Amino acid sequence: MYFECIDCASSTIANPTILRCPDCNSPLIINYDASQSNYELPKTITLGEGNTSIIELTRFSQAIGITKVYAKLENTNPTGSFKDRGSSVMIGAISSAGIKDIVEDSSGNAGASVAAYAARANISTHIFVPESAPKAKIDQITVYGATVHKVPGHRDNATKKAHDFVSQTGFLYASHNINPYFLEGTKSFAFELVDQLKNNLPDHIVIPVGNGSLLIATYLTLKHLKNLGSITRVPKLHAIQSERFMPIVAEVNDTQWQFDQNATTVAGGIASSNPPRFKQILTSINEFNGSAASVTEESILGYRSLLAESEGIYMEPTSSAAFAGLHALADKNIIGPSDTVLIPVTGNGLKDSN
Repeated sequence: MYFECIDCASSTIANPTILRCPDCNSPLIINYDASQSNYELPKTITLGEGNTSIIELTRFSQAIGITKVYAKLENTNPTGSFKDRGSSVMIGAISSAGIKDIVEDSSGNAGASVAAYAARANISTHIFVPESAPKAKIDQITVYGATVHKVPGHRDNATKKAHDFVSQTGFLYASHNINPYFLEGTKSFAFELVDQLKNNLPDHIVIPVGNGSLLIATYLTLKHLKNLGSITRVPKLHAIQSERFMPIVAEVNDTQWQFDQNATTVAGGIASSNPPRFKQILTSINEFNGSAASVTEESILGYRSLLAESEGIYMEPTSSAAFAGLHALADKNIIGPSDTVLIPVTGNGLKDSN
C-alpha cells in the first residue's frame, strides 16, 4: 500500500502524517502494489459502521414522477452519518502509528465521527467548528470527550484556525477532507452498494457535495470494479449543492458564481467554497457523464419535510439537498421518468433541527 499523487502520479510511503504530495502539494490517494500478493489493507477502529440498508421510496417516486428511487440509509451509522466509514480507517491508521493528539475541522458530522472513533482508540481530539454549527452536533462532539473550538464566520474559517492550532501545537492534522485514509474508508459505501444490488445498479446516484469525499470515493470504487470486470455498467454520478455554495456547479455548467463571505445555508454539511479535492470532484462527475445542479434553501427544507411525511425518513438538510436536486435534474430531463436513482441519506435529522 502506498500514496499516489492525483496530479503528478508520484508515489510515497503510506503514512498518516503525510497529507499532500511532497513533490507538488496536490492531494493523495491510496493505491496498492498489484505485484504483492500479501499487502495489508488499512487497519480499522470499528464501532459497527456500514451494512446500511437500501429501501425503495415508493410514495416519493410517485410524487416526483420517477419510476424507481432508492435510499441508502447512511444516517443509521453509529454516529448518524456516512462519515463513520472514513473515520474507521483514518483513526485506525493514526492509532497504529502511535499518535495520541489530533486536530480536525468540520461542519459537525465529521467532527462527531472523528471524536467518537478517536475516543475508542484513546486519542485526544481537538475539533474546530463554525460557531453556527447545530447545537446537537456540537453537543455530540463534546460528549465524546473532544475539545471543541468554535470559530466565527463561515465554514472555511474553521479550517484556517485548525491549521493555526496545528502550527502552534505540533499535533497531527487529521483532516477528513484531505486525508487519504479517510477517503479510502469511504469507498466501503460503493463496495457495499454493489454487493447489495449485484447487477441491478441504478442508472444514477445523486449525492450532496461540499468537499466531495462520498462522491470521489464512489467514483474511484466504481471505476476500479468496472476495470476489473466486476460490474459492466457504471451509474452516472450527480453532485448537488446549495445555490449559496456552488463552486462545483458553476465549474461544471460554466456559469457565474461568486462566494459571499456572509452566506449561510441550512445545508451546513455542503457549505464549502473551495474544496481541496476540487479536480477529483470534477473528474468523478465528468468521466461517467454525470452532472451538477444547485438547489434553493426553500427546496432543501421542503424535501426534508416531504421525505419525513411520505417515507418516514428524518434526515438533516444536507441530505435532503440531494432529493431536491433529483427534482431539479428531472426538470432538466437529465434524469428521465423511467430511470432508476439511488440517493444516500448522508446524515440523521436529529443532528440538525434547521
